[in-house]
Amino acid sequence: MLRRLVITAAAVANLLFFDQAAKAAAVSFLKGHPPRVVIEGFFDLAYVENRGCAWGMLQGHVWPLSIFALAALGVMIWKRKSIFPPGGWGAAAEVMLYAGVIGNLVDRLSRGCVVDMFDFHWGVHHFPVFNVADSFITVAAAILIVHGLFAKSGSPKRMDGECDDEA
Repeated sequence: MLRRLVITAAAVANLLFFDQAAKAAAVSFLKGHPPRVVIEGFFDLAYVENRGCAWGMLQGHVWPLSIFALAALGVMIWKRKSIFPPGGWGAAAEVMLYAGVIGNLVDRLSRGCVVDMFDFHWGVHHFPVFNVADSFITVAAAILIVHGLFAKSGSPKRMDGECDDEA
């Protein structure tokens, strides 16, 4: 149990470092500048301060969103065995979800906004600008959804590719 806790904490810390480094780079190199084209007509790096949550909803509600993130993090840790399936995929989803929530929480508490930088678009249509932490949350959610769709009902939910012995 202690070993898993240490491994999880170390993995979260590494992903959190990556997220915060990307945001620091966005502040240093993109803030106050026009978007930098990466793939013409499709992908830019742009500096955006999001004072809300996903897709810019709840703008200006930094403290309620921060309290909600802390509460959600607490529930995820408390109920982790029922939320995250055993095995490697479940562990990956757990680590990414924690890192994503903490990464955006750090921004809200230290900057008063979440720094976003990845801007995908097609002509005049833009997908909401997002960041590394958002990507972690999205991938973790996708893992949990796929697991939920394909797990056999009535059997232990494993995601590591191994079969459970039925003896």
